[in-house]
Amino acid sequence: MANPFSQVGDLMKKQKEAKAMEKKMKAIKIQAESKDGKVVLFMNGLQEIEDIHIDKSLLNPDMMPVIRKGFQEAMKDFKKKFQKVMMKDLDNFKEMLGF
Repeated sequence: MANPFSQVGDLMKKQKEAKAMEKKMKAIKIQAESKDGKVVLFMNGLQEIEDIHIDKSLLNPDMMPVIRKGFQEAMKDFKKKFQKVMMKDLDNFKEMLGF
């Protein structure tokens, strides 16, 4: 019969590893921007937006379509940059996860 305390220990170890992974992901900082550079997103590796910069020339109601497009482009830019960071650190993450 399996030792239940061993399983609890394994679970606690996995939780600790998950928290370490989350901390590492949160520490990754990526600046992504629209093609024209007028919308800039500052995001972390957990894909959380930490800050937003919108050029003053876009700040009027008529510019909403341009702002939306800028956000879409900046998010696309973030995804590309995030994938590069993840591929670079893939070996480190595999080691953390025990692969």
